[in-house]
Amino acid sequence: MNYEAVIGLEVHAQLKTKSKIFCGCSTQFGAEPNTQTCPVCIGMPGVLPVLNKTAIEYIIKTSLALNCRVNPMSRFARKQYFYPDLPKNYQISQYEQPVSEHGYLDVQVDGNTKRLGITRIHLEEDAGKLLHEVGSRQIDGSYVDLNRTGVPLMEIVSEPDMRTPQEAYAYLTALKSVLEYLDVSDCNMEEGSLRCDANVSIRPIGQKEFGTKAEVKNMNSFKGVQKALEYEIERQIKATEDGERIVQETRLWDADKEMTFSMRSKEEAHDYRYFPEPDLVPVVVEEKWLAEIKQALPELSEQKKERFIKEYHLPDYDAGVLTADRTISEYFENTVKGYANPKAASNWIMVELLAQLNAANKNITESLITPVHLRMLLELIDKGTISGKIAKTVFEEMFISGKMPEIVVKEKGLVQISDEGAIAKVIEEVLTANAKSVEEYKAGKTAAMNFLLGQVMKKTQGKANPGVVNKILKEKLI
Repeated sequence: MNYEAVIGLEVHAQLKTKSKIFCGCSTQFGAEPNTQTCPVCIGMPGVLPVLNKTAIEYIIKTSLALNCRVNPMSRFARKQYFYPDLPKNYQISQYEQPVSEHGYLDVQVDGNTKRLGITRIHLEEDAGKLLHEVGSRQIDGSYVDLNRTGVPLMEIVSEPDMRTPQEAYAYLTALKSVLEYLDVSDCNMEEGSLRCDANVSIRPIGQKEFGTKAEVKNMNSFKGVQKALEYEIERQIKATEDGERIVQETRLWDADKEMTFSMRSKEEAHDYRYFPEPDLVPVVVEEKWLAEIKQALPELSEQKKERFIKEYHLPDYDAGVLTADRTISEYFENTVKGYANPKAASNWIMVELLAQLNAANKNITESLITPVHLRMLLELIDKGTISGKIAKTVFEEMFISGKMPEIVVKEKGLVQISDEGAIAKVIEEVLTANAKSVEEYKAGKTAAMNFLLGQVMKKTQGKANPGVVNKILKEKLI
């Protein structure tokens, strides 16, 4: 029997507000444990929450960018449950009346566009963080850091529209791009500001009813989500074919073993005893405010991709790579300001710069080569001051030192030789030393020309202008 998967994702993104959702404590990551707390976010008796307006603005921006209907009124609710890093023993979230609903996100998979539905987007407060120490100098145990408690958290719940792990990966990549372009979240999975849970089940192809789903947690990368889904789908298919009953449960992904394992059963739904938050009034979004936010939306990746193709005459592939990440697109546009060859800039960014950054595990904002310096390097190539081959050597030094290209060229003596008299002299020496190759070329073996060209470049340490060398070599070999 052939099966298909049914996948839905729940993405939690911390918002980039300077203060927490209901108090003035900082949201800065990396502070000493429990130094960014106050009576409000740690749930002391008698305190009252005050809603952060910017958090609402950010979630509305996201909702509009994801084609959601923004509800004119939303309401906060108390979600009751006990967990060591939840100091109030309840979480202020949204339940029946979220900020927005019924949106979609178009993604590209294998060259095709697929529209994936978004059920709802709501706002809630984040919980704290448990730290487990094993084998340290201190007594083994678990500790709680409440700095994260109360950080505004946006939950984006997709429809169960994905059928393959590849579609899930494409959805997460596209969603991350939207959030980064909007500048509402830094989307750093390593720091926990972007988290994803996946719901997955299988069913025979053609069956409309969903199968029993498993919720998969503990995935710390998009590739991890994809691998976890691949494993879980195969596990469920094998279990079904072996006659086992799939149970509704929460499973954890073990990245080292590349497998999921059962964490807890969810055969019976947990009763969170939601009720309206008594200390917060409903959020009313007036039409005027909604229009102002919509008017201020930035150009998103798909819009920018279309503009790059039209304005800079870039191929579809180039435009897609350059606009997938907002910081890369900004770097490109800063590079081509006043520069007449956007395609050359695109090539150097995509091939040379991104390769160096990946190898160094850095992002483009950390590059010591500024857009201005890259433009200067390209201009040196265009003027014939250096060859493309020499430019790669200059580029590598620039990446390490951050020096301007002219300085690197001068320090290393890399100016290209274009003087025809000097090049002709070197060619004469090469032809004299390689009489056999000259005879082979004249006998019709055109490959000998490449050998002779290589010898000239070797003798000039790669500094000779290849175009001039070719011209003079052909004249000499007639």
